[in-house]
Amino acid sequence: MKVEQRATEGRTKTVLSDKDTLLKLYREMLLIRRFEEKTAEMYQAAKIGGFCHLNIGEEATIVGTISALQPKDYVYSTYREHGHALAKGIDARAVMAELFGKETGTSHGRGGSMHLFSQEHRFYGGYAIVGQALPIACGSGYAINYQGTNEVVMSIFGDGATNIGAFHEALNVAKLWHLPIVFVCVNNLYGMGTAVSRASAVTEIWKKACAYDMTGERVDGMDVLAVRRISDQLVAQAREHHEPSLLECVTYRYRGHSMSDPDTYRGKDEIKEWQTRDAILSLGEHMKKEKMLTDDEIQQIDEEVTAQVEDAVKFADESPDPDPKDLYRNVYADEVAS
Repeated sequence: MKVEQRATEGRTKTVLSDKDTLLKLYREMLLIRRFEEKTAEMYQAAKIGGFCHLNIGEEATIVGTISALQPKDYVYSTYREHGHALAKGIDARAVMAELFGKETGTSHGRGGSMHLFSQEHRFYGGYAIVGQALPIACGSGYAINYQGTNEVVMSIFGDGATNIGAFHEALNVAKLWHLPIVFVCVNNLYGMGTAVSRASAVTEIWKKACAYDMTGERVDGMDVLAVRRISDQLVAQAREHHEPSLLECVTYRYRGHSMSDPDTYRGKDEIKEWQTRDAILSLGEHMKKEKMLTDDEIQQIDEEVTAQVEDAVKFADESPDPDPKDLYRNVYADEVAS
């Protein structure tokens, strides 16, 4: 499937060519892929409870956007956030432990798959309700302006969220108050099992930005270099001019909406077609063509990443469960987690 993008007129066409940066992007995407494959395996082995939504197929969108941020910048995500947490720098051990419901997890085992959180990494969730994080992200944007600092907020959500009130309220106030936010729509073409064309009167999500006099961009979310390039521009716009923007990344999830989704609303041919444009394989081939990477090095990176994921599983499996005496801990605001 060819993704129709906006014309590049007026935008930089600078190509990201630094080897170290490309290797970092490649390794991060592969870590997310191997982590999610192992997550599916652990879920089927009943090591992980509750709902579980995987990022497999969306790695270029995740890494391309978040890699444009600095450590002090904020990220608000959705319930499909394992990859976003890893890309923000949270240790794979802590993420897997949270999925296992263990005390060593990012939320001490209280949140599970949909509620990853790390104040240290300024990763502020993990939200189970569609669009829930958008107004909260505006709160962080307002705090940045109020305190006179120069951090950027990245608010990530799915295409389904763009049809609810919170999306429009958030974009309106962000523009009105000049909040430094990059709104990132991960358009994987389906809101659960409903195609975008059946749920949204405007299927090119980036166009919704015009209702709020805001910059809107659309990019091929399977191309990590393209995503990174436009993300760099929008993050700079937010940081330097405190102007919000809306970025639509057109991507695809290879698996169903969640682990419990029978995935009967789309054909196997459609999935196979998207897999021919796999972001990890594409970047690997690009780097091989540019003499930056060899087949042996690709194999070595894969082995290192796989070992990292196996270590995370072992750590999670051997970690303690939360103590039952803490059942009501953090229920009220006057008991803040350490």
